[in-house]
Parts: sequence; structure tokens; C-alpha cells
Amino acid sequence: MACTPEPASDTEAQTRFFSQVRGTAVSPDYQLRFPHDHGSHPDQGIEWWYITANLHSDLGKAFGVQWTLFRVSAPNTHYASHWWDDQLYFAHFAIQNDESHQAYERYGRAGQIEIATTPFIARLDDWYLKSDSSAFLPLSLHASESGNSINLKLNDSPLVLHGENGYSEKTADGHASMYYSYPFLNASGTLYFNGESHQVSGKAWLDREWSSAFISKTQRGWDWFSIRAKDRKQGALMVFCIRDSEQSYTDCRGTKIASDGKSPQQIEHNEIKLTVLKSIPLDGVHYPSKWLLELDGKSPITIEAINRDSRNQLSIPYWEGRVRTSGGFDGEGFAELVGYQ
Repeated sequence: MACTPEPASDTEAQTRFFSQVRGTAVSPDYQLRFPHDHGSHPDQGIEWWYITANLHSDLGKAFGVQWTLFRVSAPNTHYASHWWDDQLYFAHFAIQNDESHQAYERYGRAGQIEIATTPFIARLDDWYLKSDSSAFLPLSLHASESGNSINLKLNDSPLVLHGENGYSEKTADGHASMYYSYPFLNASGTLYFNGESHQVSGKAWLDREWSSAFISKTQRGWDWFSIRAKDRKQGALMVFCIRDSEQSYTDCRGTKIASDGKSPQQIEHNEIKLTVLKSIPLDGVHYPSKWLLELDGKSPITIEAINRDSRNQLSIPYWEGRVRTSGGFDGEGFAELVGYQ
């Protein structure tokens, strides 16, 4: 039987959840090792394996897909059981086209989970991301819920370390994570959505991250973007901005990624300016839907949400959907917006 935490219905519940997660802090001296670091890091309080994909069908229809497996430390000293390993696991699965967005979640304990490094697998029940052989790539992604499903093959991307050799600072007051990505994955397979089956192909982005905690009680949430240029030669961008209790951007970081993934360039806080140009009210909550991103020495980039409503209305509600960019960087990708009210 899955264990479900108290539902979160507002920003305060989200902030409480993310700020109370605790574990051993990651260290800037840590040296990432593979395949070891594809696996779990239970000493850190929170961790995720996270896929987003921008896809098109053989008939020209556009789709977005998100799949994430989360691990959160929740020590319990009251009893021992093969169903409990002091960790809570939950997974999110979402599909959207240009008209609608559907999101699903599952919660699990140790007996429902499989995480291994060689061959790699991250699975909750029958939702999984796994390697097809002893090598990490290619990967298979599968999830199915309420008649909607995704089966994808993911391959051919360099591994990229964010921050300083994977040590990614989040805020000026000391929050950090270990963070790496596969930003240029070729994706192909089948998608079933709203009663229709589609052969799809496109690009996917895999993020891996673990930390003791991400934000403090004085911080409200974040806007995060992963963007690939339409022309692969122009590379990719990852940018995030943490927001304070007044919903102002206070800490921003990013990575400029070359097409071959080599020598990623860290973008510092003072090199980033993010401005909301347009917001959309959804059930009384105003979510940004268009931004201006200014990076030192670069032409301004306009980021715009493709779907009007990309909310994952789950136990921890947040916005997760496709974006397109223009101006100084012509591309597409995903945005994640956490902590709006």
C-alpha cells in the first residue's frame, strides 16, 4: 500500500515541504563517479531523476512529456520493515498537447522501488527509466495511467556537469546540489493521449540532482528553464532563478552548453536578469507565461509558454510545461514554476 503525505494545496505547503527536507550537505570537493552517481544518494535529503521531452508525431502534432522519480529522506526509528528504508518515493508523469495537459502521481515505499546503477534502472511499480544494456545509454522510458501512456527510447547525448564540476550553488545563503544533465537526447517511440495513439520523435533532457535541501523558509520557490537551440550547433541553456517571500528573483544561476557538451560555461547571478513580461491567472493564482531573459554580452531572449495551463495539480502543485524562445536564442524546451500563489 502506497504512503501519501498530507496534501499540499497552497504555496505555504510547498515551501514547508521543500524547506524541511534535510540531509548531509553536498560538498564542492565531491568528485562525480559514473556509473555510481546514476544511482541513489540516501545521505542527501532529496533527489530526483527527471525527464522532459519536446515531441512531434508522424502527423505533425506537438506534445510535451515529463517523468520524474523523487526520493526524499523521511527517517523513522519506531520500527523496521522490508517495506521501509527511511526514504519516501514519489513519481510524476505528465503529457500535454497544444490543447490540454494531464498529470499523474504515484507514491511508494521500499518494496515498490528499484534503483540500480549497472544496468541502470529507476522504477516505481511499472513506471521506469532504465538502460537497455550495461551502458547507461540508450534508455527506455515507460509510464501509463488512466489510458494515457508513453514509451520512449532515449539516446545520443553528452553528459554535462553544472556549476563547478557538478557542484551547483542555488542561493547566496549556502544551498547547493550535485547536478548533471543529458540535454540533447534523441527521443522516439509511442505516445497514447486522449484516446489517440501517436508515433513520436523529438528531443529530451535528463536532469539528475541531489541535495540536503533546496530553499529556506524565507524563499518561496523557483523558475527553472531548460532550452535547446533549434540549430544544434547553437547548443543549449539551463537557467534558474530562486524567488524570495515577496516573489522577487534573488538568486539566479545557469549553464551555457556547447553542442558537444564539452567545457560547459557557468553563468553567475550577476550575469542574469529575468523579467516577467506577462502572467496568466489560473484559479486566482498568477503564473508567469512570458519572460525576458538577459545574459551579459548576449541579445535578450524572450521565453514564452506554449500551453496556457501546464499545472501539475498534484499533492505538491506546480507548473511544468513546454516553452519556446526567440530573440538571442531560438529554441524550445521546458519551464518549471514552483511556489506561486
